[in-house]
Amino acid sequence: MLDSDVAVITLSNPPMNALNAAMRTELVEALTRFAGDDAARAAVLIGAEGRFVPGADIREFGKGLSAPGINVSVRCMQASGKPVIAALARHALGGGLELALGAHYRIATPDCQLGLPEVNIGLLPGGGGTQRLPRVIGAERALALMLDGKSIGASEALTLGLVDAVAQADLLQDALAFARRMVDAALPLPSVDARRDRLQDTDPALFADLRRQNARKWRGLLSPGLIVDCVEKAISVPIEQGLAFEAEAFKRCVGSPQRAALIHVFQAERTAARIPGLEGVAPKPIHRAAVVGAGTMGSGIAMSLANAGIPVTLIDTTQEGLARGIGIVERNYENSVRRGSLSADKAQRARACITTGLDLGSAADADIVIEAAFEDMALKQQIFGRLDEVMKPGAILATNTSTLDVAQIAQATKRPASVVGTHFFSPANVMKLQENVRTEQTAPEVVATVTALAKRIGKVPVLAANKDGFIGNRILAVYGRECDFLVEEGATPWQVDRALQGFGFPMGLYLMRDMSGLDVGWRIRQYREQFRDKSLRYSPIADRLCEAGRFGQKTGRGYYVYDGQGPSAKASPDSEVERLIQGVSAELGIARREISDQEVVDRVLTAMVNEGARILEEGVALRASDIDVTYIYGYGFPRHEGGPMFWAQRRGLDWVLAQVRQQEATQGRLWAPSPTLVQAAELGRWPD
Repeated sequence: MLDSDVAVITLSNPPMNALNAAMRTELVEALTRFAGDDAARAAVLIGAEGRFVPGADIREFGKGLSAPGINVSVRCMQASGKPVIAALARHALGGGLELALGAHYRIATPDCQLGLPEVNIGLLPGGGGTQRLPRVIGAERALALMLDGKSIGASEALTLGLVDAVAQADLLQDALAFARRMVDAALPLPSVDARRDRLQDTDPALFADLRRQNARKWRGLLSPGLIVDCVEKAISVPIEQGLAFEAEAFKRCVGSPQRAALIHVFQAERTAARIPGLEGVAPKPIHRAAVVGAGTMGSGIAMSLANAGIPVTLIDTTQEGLARGIGIVERNYENSVRRGSLSADKAQRARACITTGLDLGSAADADIVIEAAFEDMALKQQIFGRLDEVMKPGAILATNTSTLDVAQIAQATKRPASVVGTHFFSPANVMKLQENVRTEQTAPEVVATVTALAKRIGKVPVLAANKDGFIGNRILAVYGRECDFLVEEGATPWQVDRALQGFGFPMGLYLMRDMSGLDVGWRIRQYREQFRDKSLRYSPIADRLCEAGRFGQKTGRGYYVYDGQGPSAKASPDSEVERLIQGVSAELGIARREISDQEVVDRVLTAMVNEGARILEEGVALRASDIDVTYIYGYGFPRHEGGPMFWAQRRGLDWVLAQVRQQEATQGRLWAPSPTLVQAAELGRWPD
């Protein structure tokens, strides 16, 4: 379309405007026509329906990207000899931002988000992003943006020089006016490819420092290191050589198994929030919240709500408890500001959203209350009975329980339809998973509300049915069971941790238990002892440690012995623990043997998968991918492996079933194969 003397090129690929092969082809054709049209003195590149391009069509990855690539469009823009202005709205992400970087100028709406998030799906920007973004905003800031995978707003983009203007009214009209000003000014057209001014002041040590600082975080990952390699190349070679280097690195990423796993996680996260039967069910508005319990968990939940701008009342029974909780909140905000992950202004605004109360009546005006007290059924029922009395009609009563029966908690109220589980993970202000638990009586609008609330506060929601352990802790129990049995049979806690960390878990099971506090699990086991099937194998090692007063980091001794206190405490193997384990093995009549790290990984993961299959057949999880999301965002399963159910399918479901049957032959009915696993092995995939 020609608007007087400016060509308007509209990108349209409903519903999201993803940049696919057809759009790229049509864009090259439109830019070629523009270059040859003497009546068009400039061009505006704009997206249809109020959005630019949120990225490439990820369905093309793995199939081989069809020509023409983004760089062909960029060369067309640069060769036209006439100004091309990219008008950005809503999102300019991934390939969308790479396309915009090829234009001579960029103008964005105030709410536009810009970024190169390819690292989140195991890729790197393959349309010139690693070469052009550093030329515009500098290597250090470009690397931070690409490696973090998050987007920035138009205001920050303007400050960085990533956009040249922010639209004040109508984006198209502002872009047309901008184009005509550039034509009238008759200035030499700026070319990102020719720029080197932002590259020349790059500290050569930047790249080695990034690799060293992130060695643990990037262990097992391909794309972050390749992004650093590409930007390092950008500062030392001409643009065409840099683009060729980027193209080869991109091919490596596309061909890596990590790419398929990370795209699976990307899609699974979005699918988890889509709950059958809730189509058209509107969530309730949440204007004010309350949290009961000012411990570490409750304080973290309050911060999560406050960070999203939701006023929240933090309630505890004592002034000392409140003071301790507020102290946790303030230290967390101070640390975030010091690390640079949160601005002082944002921290101050969030802190101002948190008030305190000493009585449950302080929750009376809340639209939702989240109880975060100790895992004790009588205590939770007492709290919910009182909340039922004081809270307004229509308010949601949520429990953070990780193991207890939500329906039994709801029995303490006269409004069981308003009761739901919202299981957060510690530290709640950091961990992304929110495992929502519905009972048979929980109202659909309540489920819709806690799902929407999770997304609003930056969490990843997964829905679970109200059965013992829900999704995450039910699998964790099996995970822990097999680790404990392996230790009884000949491994050590530190060997198990080493093997699991070698697979990609950020922390081994026993280090995690020590950090959480062994007394927490001990209390739960003591409660459950009345229900435990005494005919099944049970490991007493954890109980023996607790009986000896070894509660983990908090006491300086657990599975490990600790030098110092807090997160920086150094963990070391302890010969006393080894003697205790050997004594338990002898007591149980177990002959200890050599166990390889690979056996640890295979046995633990296949046990997790078999239990995951049971969770599916019982309807505790809606989909296999929901189990993957739970374990990645709540339990540290390595993202690049795609989650336990994805790992099993890629490893071979028939192989997993064979492993399960082999264990059943020696371990008995704890390892009975799930019928769903048997079915999946026959199909070669998890059932829909």
